[in-house]
Amino acid sequence: MNQEQVLAEFRSSGALLEGHFKLSSGRHSGHYLQCARVLMNPARAARIAEAVVAGIPAEVREKVDVVVSPAMGGIIIGHEVGRALGLDALFLERPEGVFHLRRGFTLTKGAKVLMVEDVVTTGLSSREAIAAVAREGGEVIAECAIIDRSCGSVDLGVPFYPLLAIDFPTYDENDIPESLAAVEVTKPGSRKE
Repeated sequence: MNQEQVLAEFRSSGALLEGHFKLSSGRHSGHYLQCARVLMNPARAARIAEAVVAGIPAEVREKVDVVVSPAMGGIIIGHEVGRALGLDALFLERPEGVFHLRRGFTLTKGAKVLMVEDVVTTGLSSREAIAAVAREGGEVIAECAIIDRSCGSVDLGVPFYPLLAIDFPTYDENDIPESLAAVEVTKPGSRKE
């Protein structure tokens, strides 16, 4: 999939939103990519996951033992990437604010993990999830995502393979442009404040 095809999937599903959004990272933006909407159709989710997997070098794919994704946003795309790779897909949760495996999920010591996210903006959730995998005994060898909102500037500490890198500007709480500040803020993400 090229950039226009990916954005067309978001537009056709009503998943590319405009307004004033407070992102999970705490930053503000005039655009929000609602991956849950783009992934609500199983056939579309499968197409997107196959495109994500196609962007990961073969030598990396061959080393992966298991797919892990952070809840909530990463669950669907993580599951579909697992299906595309023929691997199990686990997810991390943070009911008390710190990611860990629950529901009987475990990692074999030294398991090579592919971390899967929906959208990466600052990389905070990804870095927290990568640290959780290490605490659980695994090793994240790479991360993939549908969207890289940092447009290539994020450092996750592992190789990163997004399907699409896009530059929708984001703003710190204290630097929101007047035009954006005039619009009522919505917080659509999954992270609690």
